[in-house]
Amino acid sequence: MSRISYVNGRYLPHNQASVHIEDRGYQFGDGVYEVVLVLDKKLVDFALHYKRLRRSLDEISLVFDTTETTIKQILKRLIRSNLINDGLIYMQVTRGVAERAHQFPKNAAPSLVVTAKSIIINAEVEGKKAITTVDERWERRDIKTINLLPNCIAKQKAIENDAYEAIMVMEDGTISEGASSNLWMVNGDNQIITRNASNVILNGITKLALTTLADIHCYKVVEKPFTVDEAINAKELFVTSATAIVTPITQLNNHVIADGKVGPISAALRSSYLERAF
Repeated sequence: MSRISYVNGRYLPHNQASVHIEDRGYQFGDGVYEVVLVLDKKLVDFALHYKRLRRSLDEISLVFDTTETTIKQILKRLIRSNLINDGLIYMQVTRGVAERAHQFPKNAAPSLVVTAKSIIINAEVEGKKAITTVDERWERRDIKTINLLPNCIAKQKAIENDAYEAIMVMEDGTISEGASSNLWMVNGDNQIITRNASNVILNGITKLALTTLADIHCYKVVEKPFTVDEAINAKELFVTSATAIVTPITQLNNHVIADGKVGPISAALRSSYLERAF
């Protein structure tokens, strides 16, 4: 069965889904997006994703009238149409089609594109390698914009170094986040540390959910910046996102983290997150 996608009111075979060449998402990266995890045919944390989508739209002054209920119906239909049990749904809103000019068009209708695909999710995951790279992004990383070129360059660098993720480092030596994830570490006092929400990072939905789960398990979560040296000397490192869920990092550059094995806290949090989602 061919995949089905959604483009501006139409459900189409994935290989026929397209937008106009002058869509501002293509011309300028003028849009925002969300990725929603699907587990057991259920949308995970959809309300939080929708809330962040609305915030991103507001931050770039993009008026988009489609309601939360309507978007949820679209996503659920794609789950059914694509026979998805576990998977990912990508939704993107751009400012729409208009003659190419930098200023915002006055009468363009926003474009909504939604795609869905199945993935395999394992309860356990092996530790991964990550590398560090300079964070070269703009200063509004809290907006989930489709302008992802620096992230793509960082991720490609990771791939070329046989790594799972690129961890981005700011001018002051502190880590912001991964190219497509948030980074966490467990220090010597068994505190779980992750960077505090600000314009410096995209405050992940999985990050928010995991903070709540950590509290339930009586883990102490501290939100503050930390350095590469602190990460290298951590008891555990892991990244979170809708795609990574909770993925342990057991090597950073050429440094093995602790004993090089998946740590008990990251393993417990991954298991707890999947159990909660189901």
